[in-house]
Amino acid sequence: MHHHKEGTKSSLFFIPKMELTARIAQLLEQKYADDEAYTDCFTVDIELNPVNRLLVFVDSDTGISFDKCKGLSRFLESHLDTHNWLGDKYVLEVSSPGLTRPLKFPRQYSRNIGRTLTIQTTDGEKHLGVLLKTDEQHITLLTTHIEKEGKKKVTVNTEINIPYDKIDKALVKIAFK
Repeated sequence: MHHHKEGTKSSLFFIPKMELTARIAQLLEQKYADDEAYTDCFTVDIELNPVNRLLVFVDSDTGISFDKCKGLSRFLESHLDTHNWLGDKYVLEVSSPGLTRPLKFPRQYSRNIGRTLTIQTTDGEKHLGVLLKTDEQHITLLTTHIEKEGKKKVTVNTEINIPYDKIDKALVKIAFK
């Protein structure tokens, strides 16, 4: 989903990066609030690269569709063009966060139940396990490790609870079959 716009006239009006991404975030919040088709959407990240490439990562509790991305892309484009925020030459990409981007919000975890996550906590510990359940405060991870009992090796499964505020980085491990 790439949309390129070409133009010639140069613009003298550029707003600072931080301010632009904040404005885009606000516009999106407004859109989710006003438009029933987007009420379950939320913004995960907004990046503006030096070459006027605006990357917007959105997600939804019901799964983000190509159509939703397209709709948000058109919506943002009309604002960018009307106000000439990025001048005439820019690339706007609206997409879902994908599996390579860390999970940021509690609501993203619930959709990954049953998947394997790698979690780095704020105190530097690393956990690898299957996401069993989530609630408002924390996630429950099923970790497996092997312990020696005499000469035998025993697989021990442990359920650990990790509060969201202790999670520094969480990635979904992609299973290649």
